[in-house]
Amino acid sequence: MRSVDERPVSEAGGGSAVRPMLASDRAGFVARHELWGDTEHAAAAQLRRVVDELGIERVRVGFADQHGVVHGKTVTREALPDALRSGITVPSSLLLKDTAGRTVAPVFTADPGVGVAGFAGIGDAVLVPDPTTFRVLPWSRDTGWLLSDVYFPDGRPVPFCTRSVLRAELGRLADRGFELTVGVELEFHVFGAPGPDGVPVPLSAGGQLLHEEGLDRHDELARALHRGLTDLDLPVRSLELEFGPSQFEITLAARDARRAADDVVLARAAIRQLCRRAGLQATFMCRPAGSTSASTGWHLHQSLSDGTGRPALDPAGPHEILSPTGRHWLGGLLAHAAAGAVFCTPTVNGYKRYLPQSLAPDRVGWGIDNRGAMIRVCPARDSGGARLENRAGEPAANPYLYIAAQVVAGRDGLACATDPGEPLDAPYTAPAPALPRSLGEALDALGADPVFERAWGSEVVSWFSAIKRAEFDRYLAHVSDWEQHEYFGLF
Repeated sequence: MRSVDERPVSEAGGGSAVRPMLASDRAGFVARHELWGDTEHAAAAQLRRVVDELGIERVRVGFADQHGVVHGKTVTREALPDALRSGITVPSSLLLKDTAGRTVAPVFTADPGVGVAGFAGIGDAVLVPDPTTFRVLPWSRDTGWLLSDVYFPDGRPVPFCTRSVLRAELGRLADRGFELTVGVELEFHVFGAPGPDGVPVPLSAGGQLLHEEGLDRHDELARALHRGLTDLDLPVRSLELEFGPSQFEITLAARDARRAADDVVLARAAIRQLCRRAGLQATFMCRPAGSTSASTGWHLHQSLSDGTGRPALDPAGPHEILSPTGRHWLGGLLAHAAAGAVFCTPTVNGYKRYLPQSLAPDRVGWGIDNRGAMIRVCPARDSGGARLENRAGEPAANPYLYIAAQVVAGRDGLACATDPGEPLDAPYTAPAPALPRSLGEALDALGADPVFERAWGSEVVSWFSAIKRAEFDRYLAHVSDWEQHEYFGLF
């Protein structure tokens, strides 16, 4: 039996007639502040039919916070129509927490000092679901899933909503006549139960890259991940066994940048939850204990097209690697790589990956089909146009900020006609600037480079910097196992 709120959307075939809204719907937060367009209204109507036809009992409504971690509430089938009309409220302090869940601003004062009104006293924020992100979770068939954007109760967008940051940045890129396509290579570790020392036990010994029989030993896991991810309509291209112990990788087909970022949020959550149900533990932490020498990365492939859909990075002549647009975009990525490291590698742990001869970069430079360089330029071939692969990212990065930061740097490169210099043949020994060696160094670089503040505003950059600085300061104050072992007996 269908819910009484539903209306058919096929009669008019588009336009405002696709909005199946009762008077009560029109009185809601979403309609009052005109937060949805025709696409979202049509998707909402389809969503509610699916909920009825499949017997969905509950829907997880969440948003990706500053760390790219999903927070939200699970609403019942009966409460879903109201959640679609008016969103759901959550404490605004969720946007002011570091990775330990500690609020870094004095929210119980009249002015918490974040430069934006609405956070004092931990007032409400409103999660407004995006109906186009709706999925039915294959491991919990009576449960749906929705991503949201974040607003204040008066209808103002919360400037710290990272999904909105990316959307605005892609809009600025479109104003220049370009669209960004992103392909994702996302590495992760999967461990068994912890051993006697408390360290998770690797599933594989490592040392054999892309070993077919090694992956076959974990065929049940591979099948579960493939089924789960494809049932979520994620564009999975491959599932691979990487070099390190317990190190896996998925690749997702290239698509428009906003959808690619949503895909990463969903894929990470799905992999962790599918593995947990199999008695395993997946982590996107870059270099966990038990991984020995293997760190995981997030290789972000990017290409531009113009307003007609034609590739914008492809060279005009046979002896060139990139077009002038491509060279300038690349130049911007390199010029702002140190400051942008905060967004592609936002954890203390991620900087332990920047090591020489490790298939991860340790300095700022580019190479032609060279996997040791920070930016690997993949020339145009019969199978596709030219693209740039940023190999500096870690898999724990917030996908919206990672991609948005690439757009900021690339746009600046276009505006300034930035020359990327010559390609590196030996990227680990070339006299090129080093990438930041720690999260603290990256934050210092961000403070010295005004490009991100010009793009997003001082409030957004100061907000993210304060959260990451608090995280780094806690790390510096912690007495590590290494210190205890090194100094306790000696002195």
